[in-house]
Amino acid sequence: MSIENIKMKRRDFIKQAGLATAGTFLVPYLLPSGRLFAATGNRKANHVVFCLFAGGVRNIETIQMNDGNLMPYTLAGSKAISADILPGMTFKPPAPTGQPLQTLGTLFSEFRYALGPTGHYNGHTAAITGVYTHTNLSLKDHPPVPTVFEYYRKHSSPAKAALNAWWVSNSLGPFPALNYSIDPNYGPLYGANYIQPDSLIKHAYNVLYKPQVFSAGQKTSANEIRQFLDNNFSNQNTSTNAGVSNPLTDADNIESFILKSIAEAGTGAYKDPWGVGSLSVDMFNIFFAEKIIQQYTPELLVVNMQDVDIAHYNFTNYCDNMRRADYSLSHLWNFIQSTPGMANDTILIAAPEHGRNLTSNSFVDNYGRHALDHTGDDMSREIFCLVIGPPSVVKQNQVITAVEGQSIDIVPTIANILGFDTDIPGNYKSNMGQLLSPAFY
Repeated sequence: MSIENIKMKRRDFIKQAGLATAGTFLVPYLLPSGRLFAATGNRKANHVVFCLFAGGVRNIETIQMNDGNLMPYTLAGSKAISADILPGMTFKPPAPTGQPLQTLGTLFSEFRYALGPTGHYNGHTAAITGVYTHTNLSLKDHPPVPTVFEYYRKHSSPAKAALNAWWVSNSLGPFPALNYSIDPNYGPLYGANYIQPDSLIKHAYNVLYKPQVFSAGQKTSANEIRQFLDNNFSNQNTSTNAGVSNPLTDADNIESFILKSIAEAGTGAYKDPWGVGSLSVDMFNIFFAEKIIQQYTPELLVVNMQDVDIAHYNFTNYCDNMRRADYSLSHLWNFIQSTPGMANDTILIAAPEHGRNLTSNSFVDNYGRHALDHTGDDMSREIFCLVIGPPSVVKQNQVITAVEGQSIDIVPTIANILGFDTDIPGNYKSNMGQLLSPAFY
C-alpha cells in the first residue's frame, strides 16, 4: 500500500471517528523516532521535573563548600567535611547515579532570588510563577499571577489534562495554593493535581492500619481523607473556588492510585523502599514523586523539599538533611532515567527558593555551631540552579561562575523546553524572567 493510500485511510478514519466523538478522539500513530505523538511547538524535551531544593540553603554550604562537600551526589569535589560536624553527618549511602549530577548538565553557581521577601512561600511563588512578589503573601490565598502549571495546560497544543501536571510538596501550610492562581484568565481550570504525600499517606496509614480507639476529634480523619480525594481530584466544577478539575476517568484513576499507595503503606512497603533506612519527609516526597512518574510519566512535575529548614535551630542537622535532599535528587534522576517514556527525554531543574543569612542567630547545636535564619540580607538571595538532561540538548559538565540567572527565569525556561513559550500572552511574559539559554545548545 502506498504512503498516500495510508494517509487517505487514516484521514477517513479520523473523519469517521470525529463524527462519533465530536472531535474529541485523536488517533495515535508512531513516528520514526518511536514516539507516540509529535512534540508540540518547538520542544527541547517532552518532560520537565523541577525540584525546589531543600527549603533554603546557603551557597556557603553548597557551592562554596566551606564545611566540605555536603552534596557529593550533586556537586563535584572531594573536600572533606569539617571535623566538628562530621559526627553529625549520619547519612552516607553510595551515589545512585555513580557520578555527581553536575557533570550531566549545567550548573549556575551564582544564581539569585533577587527581589521580594526571603520567605519560603514567596520564594516558591516566584519560582513557580516566574514573577517576584514584593509583599508578604497571604498563606491561604492562591497567587495573583498564573503558575507554570496554568501556562502549560492552557497554551500547550493540544491542551493537556491535569494528569500531565503534578505539584508535590511537604506539609507546610501554604504550598497547596500554588497549583493555580486567582487570575481570571487562568485559574483552577488549568491547575495541577496537588498532593502532600507524607501527610496523606501517613495519615491514612494511621487511620486505616493502626488499631486504635478514636476520640471524637479523631473520628473525622477518615472523612478528611475521603474529602481530600473527592474534592481535590474529582471536582467537576471549574469556578474560581472549586479546585482542579479532572475528567471522571482520570479522577477514578488517581483515586485508585492513591488508595493503592495507602494499601502498600499498610503492608510496610514504604518503610525503607530505597534500602537506606527510614525515609525523611523530603525523601518520602521524592519517593512519591517517583511513584507518580512510574504511573503517569507526567510532562510537568514540580516537587519540593523542606527538611533543611531546621537550620533555624540546628546547623548540623541542617547539613545532614542537606545530604539527604542531595541523595534524593540523585535518586530521582536515576529513577527518571530508568523509566520508559521519560528516560533521555526529561530535563531536571533544581534550585533552592532562597538562601540563608550570612550572620547566624543565637541558637547553638550540640556541635557548637550557630543556627541560620533567612531575613533578607544579600547572602539569603544567593542560590544555585542545576539543569541536567539529554546531552544533545543540555550542555554537559558546564559550570557558569558569573552571576547569571534568577528564580524568575525558571518558568520561561520550562515553557521553552515544553514548547509553549511563544503562546504565553505578551502582557504576562513581559513580567517574567528569561530563558536560561547558556544551559542549552
